[in-house]
Amino acid sequence: MDVTSVTIVALGIVLFSLVSARLRKSFVTAPMVFVTFGLLIGNGGLRWVDFGLANGTIHILAELTLVVVLFTDASRVNLKLLWREHNLPVRLLAVGLPLTIAVGTLVAIGCFPEFSIWHAALLATIVAPTDASLAHPVVTNQLVPVRIRQTICVESGLNDGICVPLVLLFLCGARSTGHDADPAYWFRFAAMQITLGPLVGVIVGSVGGRLLQVAADRRWADTSFVDLSALALAGFAYGAAELVGGSGFIAAFCGGLAMGHVAPSVCRKVHEFGEAEGQLLALLVFLAVGAVMAPLVIEEIAWTTVFFAVMSLTVLRMIPAAISLVGTGLQIRTYAFIGWFGPRGTASIVFALLVIQDTRVPLRHEIFIVVMSTVLMSVFAHGLTSVPAAKWYGSHTQATESAVPLAEHKQINELPFCCWMSAENARNQEVSQT
Repeated sequence: MDVTSVTIVALGIVLFSLVSARLRKSFVTAPMVFVTFGLLIGNGGLRWVDFGLANGTIHILAELTLVVVLFTDASRVNLKLLWREHNLPVRLLAVGLPLTIAVGTLVAIGCFPEFSIWHAALLATIVAPTDASLAHPVVTNQLVPVRIRQTICVESGLNDGICVPLVLLFLCGARSTGHDADPAYWFRFAAMQITLGPLVGVIVGSVGGRLLQVAADRRWADTSFVDLSALALAGFAYGAAELVGGSGFIAAFCGGLAMGHVAPSVCRKVHEFGEAEGQLLALLVFLAVGAVMAPLVIEEIAWTTVFFAVMSLTVLRMIPAAISLVGTGLQIRTYAFIGWFGPRGTASIVFALLVIQDTRVPLRHEIFIVVMSTVLMSVFAHGLTSVPAAKWYGSHTQATESAVPLAEHKQINELPFCCWMSAENARNQEVSQT
């Protein structure tokens, strides 16, 4: 990016910040604003920004965003509490997510006959992770029960990390479909990525987290630098894993899990800092989507692409989610509400960029267009429906609760996954977990 591009983007962020609180009360979400802004100033509009897929700027920005998000989200996890009290997101991750990928693979084969089973599975996995930031009014609406908001946030925070090894495996399978490809080589490569990545991540997160904890307890380190160092560990885990042949994304996720276990007090201090940094990076990614990727989608989209995108956001998400929630005592409207608010965002964008820049993957451009079509459709469909759907669902659920106790209102100890958690709630939770 040149100086003019940086200036325009910075001005856009400043202008948005001036009205951000007002917009949060409306149906206009931040991703919608930045995608539209990017479309206006990018390749499909005024051409004021100077960046594209070829120069690597977007790729680096998107990878950095996913590394920060994976690490910070994983560091929030209390596995014992998650298993004991948060059965809804566990069901969505353990049952709903695999079903979504499996059925999505079958639908992809039907929509795109040129795809091999590896291409279809890769596409289905890329569009499976959800992104709660695209439905911010849902997870901030006090009418929606805390348990349901927490479910949407926790699922969104963990499913991208779970999908990373599957994306790598299916990506290697898609590479092996090339005429001059050696399948054994690519599967050895995938095995190294999936094994060395977690190993490096656990070592970096455990050792680094312990050192930061000791330094913070003994007041050797300034608080601000502890926050920075914690996020720097995410980058270190990513880079170290890539250097030894592992997956940097898996390393960042496992590093966050390890650090959250060995240094919980340090992690609690960096969550707010990491959330702010991650949100800024994510908004820049959505701006890039509007500036560079949206014009490509508009130019090349086909009816089969639209059909798959619609299916991915509705049937392929909502039915598996409903199946995973059977037996929980939730109302049918809750099944539909949770199923619908599975927006696709940052993780899908990063995975799509990994595919498009890998010249060894046949049909990579086709996969990229389908993924970006799904993301763009999700940004506006989930953004526009978040406020009215949250109000409708919340008011109906509150009215029913006054007559009979509902499973939706079951009391839980909150996990610090959502920006709507107040500082007091977070502190109370910390006390209850120690």
